[in-house]
Amino acid sequence: KRLGRFITHYRNTFFRPDKRNGQVVFSYKPLPGAEEQIYDAISDITISMKAVDHLDMPECVHNDAIVTLSETERKAYDAMKQDLVISLKGEEIDAGNAAALANKLSQMANGAVYGEDKRVFQIHDRKLDMLEDLIEAANGKPVLVAYWFKHDKDRIQKRMEARELKEPQDFADWNAGKISVALIHPASAGHGLNLQQGGSILIWFGLTWSLELYQQTNARLWRQGQQSRTVIIQHIVAKGTIDERILKVLEHKDGTQAALIDAVKADLGMTEPGNGGIL
Repeated sequence: KRLGRFITHYRNTFFRPDKRNGQVVFSYKPLPGAEEQIYDAISDITISMKAVDHLDMPECVHNDAIVTLSETERKAYDAMKQDLVISLKGEEIDAGNAAALANKLSQMANGAVYGEDKRVFQIHDRKLDMLEDLIEAANGKPVLVAYWFKHDKDRIQKRMEARELKEPQDFADWNAGKISVALIHPASAGHGLNLQQGGSILIWFGLTWSLELYQQTNARLWRQGQQSRTVIIQHIVAKGTIDERILKVLEHKDGTQAALIDAVKADLGMTEPGNGGIL
């Protein structure tokens, strides 16, 4: 009722097309004053509360671990980026559109790429080497590793002993401190999954474009009940690749969401403007 019954009504009222290819619109940009109009339209019926404002939350530290591709690896990456196709071991790997290209570039930044029939072609081990270094630097503390592509998980498990968290027993063993390196896919790290008792270090081997999945995965460790005073979130980032773009997009989305949350924040006399946090 306040913003339009359907998403098309909402977009037509408050936004204009931004990035597009012919009739296909990839993104929308708010019209001048649209943000204030949206806030005004919902502020009297919407409230938000941040965990860090009302709960005893540990400090959350974000770090980027940078890896650099070799000249040969960089050429293969740039060829895919520019031509939407590369040749690996005599087989052509192509990306038919922008979305597929972003997917292929993310895979290549992580170190491997899918070809035909889901065959996996290895590009580099830079992130695997960095992951080993970060785990060693943890000095025996349990480490939770977020992966995105199946070949990421397979390559990690081939390099080191790492157990994927999928079943209830896996989660129980992690929280009991029985797993030193655990793997989790962001899509399976949903709301309400408690992993904070098993560790306080999360390493993103591969990133996701989804702010919701990113925040929800981080919130498995950064939440009330965490025994450590500090939670460490580390991103393994391939320099000069799409990894850097994904991080910027997540930061932009986070800033936009934070502005909306602040606009409808429940004022209980306990909050201060500018606090970061999660819903």
